[in-house]
Amino acid sequence: MRISAVVSFVLASLCLAGCSSTSGVDALQPSNETTSSVVRPSAPVTSVPVETADLAPMRSDLVVDNSVADNAPPFSMVQEEEALLAGTSSGNAKPQLEPVALMSPPRRLSRAAPAMLASPVTRYGFRDAKPINFGKASPRYLAVHGVDVSRWQGNVNWSKLRAQGANFAYIKATDGGDHLDPMFMKNWRNADAAGLKRGAYHFFYWCRTAGEQADWFIRNVPRVEGALPPVIDVEWNGESSCKRRPSRATVQEKMKVFMDKLERHYGQRPIIYTAPDFYRDNLQGAFLDYPFWLRAVARHPSKVYPGRKWLFWQYSGSGLSHGVTGRIDLNVFHGDERAWRAWAGGRMTVADAN
Repeated sequence: MRISAVVSFVLASLCLAGCSSTSGVDALQPSNETTSSVVRPSAPVTSVPVETADLAPMRSDLVVDNSVADNAPPFSMVQEEEALLAGTSSGNAKPQLEPVALMSPPRRLSRAAPAMLASPVTRYGFRDAKPINFGKASPRYLAVHGVDVSRWQGNVNWSKLRAQGANFAYIKATDGGDHLDPMFMKNWRNADAAGLKRGAYHFFYWCRTAGEQADWFIRNVPRVEGALPPVIDVEWNGESSCKRRPSRATVQEKMKVFMDKLERHYGQRPIIYTAPDFYRDNLQGAFLDYPFWLRAVARHPSKVYPGRKWLFWQYSGSGLSHGVTGRIDLNVFHGDERAWRAWAGGRMTVADAN
């Protein structure tokens, strides 16, 4: 009887030890919680790991049913404009120094933000696979250059890009209502770490409501002090499965809904990025109190968009840099280094721009 009791006691002790050991193993299992600042989308997106990807250029993203086609050619829109304006030369053009629409500067930099504005602006050092002679109106005469990227650029070496003349970067974040560029967060972090001022852009899809597209952008783009204002990329995309081309009034209404929602959330007036044909159809004479980012790869913006003030000029879709493999979009800020520091540091008012 006593032996049985001892055996029973030993067996009971072993069972308790086994239970305790199992609990210890469970405690080491990884949690299912995520801490990423980008909310994981419920709809599937192109599967490139966020931690190992790098971003690519703007205008050239091709949307197919709210997803960017993997085999889409990234420079079709630039080629279209070059075909329309081929052979033009601005050798006799005069520099365009009309007032700049410097609306809604970014918020002031926090102490945690990069100290990029305290250091000298990196000077232009890019090459171009298809250079255009802009003459005296050449963007090279302006001080502050930058790039826009999306997944098409692959793995970006941001330090080399910065050293070669990129002072700012606009990074593709979203398009439509369910697509997140798989390279966004890696580029977002690495551009900042390399000392570039960074902003995010959304490729607008005409077959989704403006409200849900704004919600999708807000869900995926962090609200960070010191970031550049968000950008709405509006253009006609002939490669998209969405063939809808709304009326001018509908286009402007949808844009306003989207931009108002972003302005309320980020506290910054969005920038409008557009192309010549879309501008001609929908935006000429409209949104005069918004800053514009204009694509003009064959002639100066003053020739392509008469009378329109601009903040950024995308002057090439065929830039070359040691920081990327292949081509990259090149852009320039409309102002000198002092104006850039004032605007990007959040100290310029609307009155200062006039």
